[in-house]
Amino acid sequence: MPEPMRVQRALARAGIASRRKAEELITAGRVTVNGAVATVGQVVDPIGDKILVDGRRVGAPPKTVWMLLNKPTGVVTTRRDPGGRKTVFDLVEDHPGLTYVGRLDYLTEGALLLTTDGAAAHGLTHPSRGVERTYVATVRGDAIAAAREAMRGVELEDGVAHLSAATAHAIPGRRHYDFEVTLTEGRHHEVRRLCAALGLEVERLVRTTFGPVRLGSLPSGASRPLNKREADLLTSLVKQPPHGRHGTGQRGNR
Repeated sequence: MPEPMRVQRALARAGIASRRKAEELITAGRVTVNGAVATVGQVVDPIGDKILVDGRRVGAPPKTVWMLLNKPTGVVTTRRDPGGRKTVFDLVEDHPGLTYVGRLDYLTEGALLLTTDGAAAHGLTHPSRGVERTYVATVRGDAIAAAREAMRGVELEDGVAHLSAATAHAIPGRRHYDFEVTLTEGRHHEVRRLCAALGLEVERLVRTTFGPVRLGSLPSGASRPLNKREADLLTSLVKQPPHGRHGTGQRGNR
């Protein structure tokens, strides 16, 4: 059963309009709740309340959608691209209100969550939540020394890159290393900037986990719905009190 929510969110979840456009409809007096003109921010019960837009009844929001996409390189994380490049929404079944949870940049691959729960998407990517994301970078350079240095914290131009405990290590290959790191923030290009600060040259970057959700063997470009356990764990992360260390931050691509 959908929980009480602000009326503009209820309209967006029902596929009537985007959150911003819904606010415009409300401000224009075109939305009523139980016969009274709605106000922006008003809390409603999407099932129990009678919500009308221009006199037409708004149905209850559909069931929340959660899915995992293995984003390929060369795909942009946006709804539309002015340059006509393929977007992540070209690779999945679309749903009203579907949005991504944390960007991956054009060249970065791997685990990208998508959901119709915009509030949860915002909560999971806010720095105050400290949700862990694990990345594996194929690098050239002294990755073993870099892993030791990373665990001590690396100063970037917008602050120290915070790592989770014991989550930076290097796996040697024939001509390169797999440098695995787990971060709890989502600053702009943070993993690539971290590697550059450590003297590592990144050849490939893959996000392998987002919170409790693992990429596993999902093929590149493929997607799957989250199971109930994964969705419940993500929802519980959003409901946890924010961590005190991060009040604000920049949430961007990797």
